[in-house]
Amino acid sequence: MEDPVRTTSLLHVAESLRTGATGVREHTDATLRRIADVDRAVRAFVDEPERTERLRAAARDVTDRHPAPDTPALYGVPVGVKDILHVDGLPTRAGSTLPVEELAGPQGTAVARLLAAGALIAGKTVTAEFAVTAPGPTRNPHDLDHTPGGSSSGSAAAVAAGLVPLALGTQTIASLIRPAAYCGVVGYKPTHGRIPTDGVLATSPSYDTVGTFTATAADAALAASVLCDDWRPERAGAERPVLAVPVGPYLGFAEPEARTAFDRQVTVLRAAGYEIREVPVLDDFEQDAFSLFVINLYELARAHADLFDRHADRYDPRTAEAILQGRTAQDSDYADAQKARADFRDRLDDTTRRHGVDLWITPAATGPAPRGLDNPGDSVMSLPWSGAGLPVVTVPAGRSGAGLPLGLQCVGAAGEDERLLRWAQDVHGALTA
Repeated sequence: MEDPVRTTSLLHVAESLRTGATGVREHTDATLRRIADVDRAVRAFVDEPERTERLRAAARDVTDRHPAPDTPALYGVPVGVKDILHVDGLPTRAGSTLPVEELAGPQGTAVARLLAAGALIAGKTVTAEFAVTAPGPTRNPHDLDHTPGGSSSGSAAAVAAGLVPLALGTQTIASLIRPAAYCGVVGYKPTHGRIPTDGVLATSPSYDTVGTFTATAADAALAASVLCDDWRPERAGAERPVLAVPVGPYLGFAEPEARTAFDRQVTVLRAAGYEIREVPVLDDFEQDAFSLFVINLYELARAHADLFDRHADRYDPRTAEAILQGRTAQDSDYADAQKARADFRDRLDDTTRRHGVDLWITPAATGPAPRGLDNPGDSVMSLPWSGAGLPVVTVPAGRSGAGLPLGLQCVGAAGEDERLLRWAQDVHGALTA
């Protein structure tokens, strides 16, 4: 087997295919060979016996529909799609054993936008069951004995392993940012609602967000320009963002190794000329977290109400436990939690504005990827930002003592995804200079 770690730049692949430097059919065959060789160990993709025939046919079709030089942004680019997003012609299993006909649905806007931009669907990527907690078989390409994170495990691993340069995932709480950090790639979670979520099996609509995995933040910006509503190209500028470290109980959840690495990253960014402010925030973090989880579990239980009534015995016990817990929440509990969430967002926004913060920076996860596949990691470092619906990018930021990737999480203002992605490129550049 070839080296299971080999990220590939989306920008470079797209440019090579658009200009004809690399042929679409040639690149498709190279993708198929890479999947055949590496994915036997990584297991990022859902098994698909007819993948070769389907993907080659798609490559012929895209070259027929887009003759040079009229080639769109993602012409011939193979992408992975998390298996809770519907794709015409491919079943949606959502990491479960439920009958596929029970989970069928129309293809959504995000996938349609990729296809309209000339992309090829390389296949469905593995997800935790129904994007909750029960992990699939995917392994971390950096160390096959460690988790890739959840629930967008297959998408993160597929990009880290160089199977595709772009993959779609979803995040309810931490399902994009954590696996991106564990797998050493860039994860982008847009402002809630910025990428349409139709065609996605719901987990918790108040939080559910479609996002991307790529090798670099510049790659993520290219993908976002195709996927996001009302994308506004951001010109490169000389101004630098004011960064803020969220001082308080929140950072206490980071493990010592992650906190030491984060302190080192802050020192590097200061030396590179960034203004970094230490801002007290999230003082009531545990109470805020409780309200956010009430919303999540309440909505999960309602999303699965009918399916669970008919197929409870086919759910993983961990998924079933979450649904049953959500069923205990009353409508009044949910209404109270939504009010608490709105208050939390207002307080966070007020703190951000009063202290002149452009980007919050934090560890992307509590530490490096845990050993084993049963523990996909802790979601706590993403929880407040997902709860507030803010756009987030994590960039690779060093390694643990055991050589596993670590990430730096950059959190922007709602609706300012373009600026966040540009700034994230600069931050990553400063950390790797």
